[in-house]
Amino acid sequence: MKKFINAIILAVLLGFTSCSEDFLTVEPTDSQEAGGAATEGAILSNLGAAYQILLFDSYADYSYNSVPLMSDLRSDDIYKGGGDAGDQRMLYLLSQFNLNANETAAGLWNIYYSGLSRCNNVIIACENAVDVDEASLNQYKAEAHFLRAYYVHWLWKFWGNIPYFEEDLPAPYMAPQYTADQIYNELIEDVDFAIDGDKLPMRPEATDDGRASKAAAMLLKARIVLYQKDQTRYAEVLSDMEEIYASGAYYLTDYASIWDREGEFGPGSIFEANQLAEGKDWGAAWQGYGTNLPAFISPNGLKEDTEDLLSEKTEYKGGWGFGPVRTEVLSLFEAGDERLPASVNQFEEGTYTARFQNTGLFMAKYSARVDYNDAPYTEDLNYENNVRIFRYAEVLLNAAELIVVHGQTPGTDLTAQGCLDEIRTRAGLGSVDATADNIKLERRREFLGEGMRFWDLVRWGDTNVLTESIPEFSSERTWSDDMKYMPIPQSEIDKTEGEFKLVQNSGY
Repeated sequence: MKKFINAIILAVLLGFTSCSEDFLTVEPTDSQEAGGAATEGAILSNLGAAYQILLFDSYADYSYNSVPLMSDLRSDDIYKGGGDAGDQRMLYLLSQFNLNANETAAGLWNIYYSGLSRCNNVIIACENAVDVDEASLNQYKAEAHFLRAYYVHWLWKFWGNIPYFEEDLPAPYMAPQYTADQIYNELIEDVDFAIDGDKLPMRPEATDDGRASKAAAMLLKARIVLYQKDQTRYAEVLSDMEEIYASGAYYLTDYASIWDREGEFGPGSIFEANQLAEGKDWGAAWQGYGTNLPAFISPNGLKEDTEDLLSEKTEYKGGWGFGPVRTEVLSLFEAGDERLPASVNQFEEGTYTARFQNTGLFMAKYSARVDYNDAPYTEDLNYENNVRIFRYAEVLLNAAELIVVHGQTPGTDLTAQGCLDEIRTRAGLGSVDATADNIKLERRREFLGEGMRFWDLVRWGDTNVLTESIPEFSSERTWSDDMKYMPIPQSEIDKTEGEFKLVQNSGY
């Protein structure tokens, strides 16, 4: 059964007696909006609104904004696909490193700035709390700081040099533009606040599935520090990975089982966005709980009961044909690797409608599945597939990388070889030496289709693989260091003036 009652909506846990969706839709009190005293109910209203942003990672602000998809489009794992190059043209330009200020991911910008603002509201409410016990108040603060860091870290990764604020903005609602390094410092402050002092549990109770945890904050810190290449904090991050490992709160489980309904919030899942098959509509840009990603990436016109050639399953439905997997990806996997059929779908020619950049391969983890959508309308927007944001496998591969690639010394008996062996044993494979190349390759296999590959290539400095000429798949692109950041939307630059005038990223 779908676990939404006990997931991010938190209705029972947080003391609400109404149906679960109300936690995400109730508005803050007028007194709190004015900066007045905040009851626990007002704090939780703001916190629910902050968590709701997680549910917009597919369609909101009339834009398709899936972060896993948008991240992978710049990698060497998938193509854009869809109807033709002009179908969702911005995504094709993104995949070709050819965005401009008028064609960039403005929807993503708006979603995560809304997240920043909502998290600020939680923190402000906590500062004005009345009659809230200290432990609960500290947990709410930590959750808000974690969520703020999570949302801002995506703005930072995609755009780098961005406006930042922690208070309500007075008219004309403009904020100073920070450099990417300044944003990094703000992110570290937030994740350290969430981690320090055990304000969050290492793993939430089952009734708390979907809430932030200490382990999630530690993994977010790891992503931020490793992307910044801040060597002064590598030892801290390795220590965090060791703490998660030693806690015994998480462990690896059958890889294929992670991605179905029964695998939600499983033993290897550290943080998920809990999607519900309802609520989104084409004409409503900021509502609902479902995800569009499954429809977006599934083959167009897939015939009923078609067997996936890799997994021999017939549970998949058709969609729009975006994000086809590149043909060379198959050769990355060793014979018998159980992750391949769970990560890639392959359907026989003629069982679906081939579209732009068709390879015959599709991303399987978030694919459209039969009975995963009972929305009474706008079915394509309302699949229930949870987005797995942080998994325990990342703890193991982070630790292995920090030890081997970055020369860190563990403070416990954890070894890079042991971490790599755990990953490969779960995949049904034998041991290989824990070299830098093997760790990087294992990371690519493990997280295929989860939006990790591009960011890894950038931080490793392995971006030479991103320049390519593949005319048969309409991909002609040249990487330059300016492509690390996308252009700031021109519409946002036009809103600013004077001391707050936004400066466009270099290269655009």
